[in-house]
Amino acid sequence: MLAILAAIVLVYGAVAGRLERTPVSGAMVFLGLGVLLGPVGLGVLELSVGTGEIRLLAELTLALVLFAEAADADLDELRRSFRIPTRLLAIGLPLSIALGFALGVPIFPGLTLLEVALLATMLAPTDASLGKAVVTNPDVPPSIREGLKVEGGLNDGICVPVLFAFLALAAGSASSEDSTIGLALGLFASEIGIGAVVGIAFAFAAGKTIGPLGRRGGWIGGTWLPVLVPALALLCFATAQALHGSGLIAAFVGGITIALMRPANKHEWLRAAESAGDTLSLLTWVAFGAAVVGQVWPRFGWDHVAYALLSLTVIRMLPVFLALTGLPLGADGKLFVGWFGPRGLVSIVFVIIVLDAGLPGGEDLAMTVVCTVILSILAHGLSAVPLARLYGARVGAGAASDAAREG
Repeated sequence: MLAILAAIVLVYGAVAGRLERTPVSGAMVFLGLGVLLGPVGLGVLELSVGTGEIRLLAELTLALVLFAEAADADLDELRRSFRIPTRLLAIGLPLSIALGFALGVPIFPGLTLLEVALLATMLAPTDASLGKAVVTNPDVPPSIREGLKVEGGLNDGICVPVLFAFLALAAGSASSEDSTIGLALGLFASEIGIGAVVGIAFAFAAGKTIGPLGRRGGWIGGTWLPVLVPALALLCFATAQALHGSGLIAAFVGGITIALMRPANKHEWLRAAESAGDTLSLLTWVAFGAAVVGQVWPRFGWDHVAYALLSLTVIRMLPVFLALTGLPLGADGKLFVGWFGPRGLVSIVFVIIVLDAGLPGGEDLAMTVVCTVILSILAHGLSAVPLARLYGARVGAGAASDAAREG
């Protein structure tokens, strides 16, 4: 199994540059390979959802991605183009969760209100890696590219404490033994607090020592510099977990701390973490395809498909449209930003965490998230390149027309 996974990564890495210029995304390729190699296909990869190995892989992947994306936040560009990402995060994200909850209640009458709230939260964050074809496309205006990049890099970290809050309440309400809502909320508070303290402490210490050591005295060898950030991200994650805190919160807060400190050679630090995160992300898609997709898609019900379609359209696009009202973006620009909110790795990690909690409605939650992610990978992957070119051409034509009128 290891040999097969290594060969897949090697082959894909050799052709990734060409594939990135086509509608075929890495997630599509690896998800399809997972289904092909899984139990419903060739039977080479025998994986089962809920196992410790899959959860560990998914959480380590998300920890690296959260840390690298938060640390890589362009604070200067954010100050220049702060209105789009600020509105998407401060207005659009809460509205998406609220609308997802409102529409989920009638669609899933068998779920509790807290389980519907969990579903809305699991599908609220976007996947920055799946949106790479848009945020790196020069045809798209810089303000929109940076807005989508910052949103995708930060909304997953923002949703982590919200998810844990609803999960703590749901677990406390579902238990008839020792657990109570008060104890559940106390556990939530301790996980968030411990995670934040660990992330700040380790990242601050590393920023104050590693940067100066690298600049003076030659303490850090060139071959060791790339491993520092992945090691720091995993240190934050694992220490917080060992102290019964949230490792994901620790990784996200640690990345934000690094971004605020602006250490020298930050981008050189982050390159290896981004590469490791990308590699683990692709392996996670293989595991997801083998363990989940091939086995559950025949069991999708109308409610799962209906909510998935609403999540990718109305639940995402209407809040974004409202959040961007008043900005100098036309209706096509607001719809463009609203459409490109792909769901991916973050939602998968969230659903694994929720499944392990053993909630009564866990299967419906998992089926809905899986259906949404599959549809998102296909729809956003196939539309990213052509729609980015089309919108870029419209913006360019509009700018040329304005210049001609002024002339």
